[in-house]
Amino acid sequence: MSEVISGTNHSLAPSQGLSEFATTHAHWALRIALASVFIYHGVGKLAGVEQFAQMMNLSYTVALLVALAEFVGGFLVVAGGLTRDWVTRLGASFFIPVMVGAIAMVHWGQWSFVGNEAYPMGGSEFQVTLLLTSLYFLVKGNRA
Repeated sequence: MSEVISGTNHSLAPSQGLSEFATTHAHWALRIALASVFIYHGVGKLAGVEQFAQMMNLSYTVALLVALAEFVGGFLVVAGGLTRDWVTRLGASFFIPVMVGAIAMVHWGQWSFVGNEAYPMGGSEFQVTLLLTSLYFLVKGNRA
């Protein structure tokens, strides 16, 4: 017995081995990790959009768009795994300009994510990882 979900063949046969099961569903670990980071940070920004805008020297509108991109994008990446390929891709696409902006405006110039006097918010290591993971989901969608 098998079904096709979003272009991926998911075998539901009881004889399916653990390795095959893990391979079929491994995308969830990456998907949940990516989405949880963005949902968490999006909620924080939505709760204090004005403060975020002031801290980053952004207009209120841009700060709100960043917060919404993170929050909504996170839910779309998770929902896409349960529904359609394009939902995953859309969610991931929301993260890319946010990460490029974060790297360019705050984290460029230092690699290590650990903050220091010159870069109190840390370097670009984590942001580059989030950017590349987002690009992966944008390109691969549910065919991960």
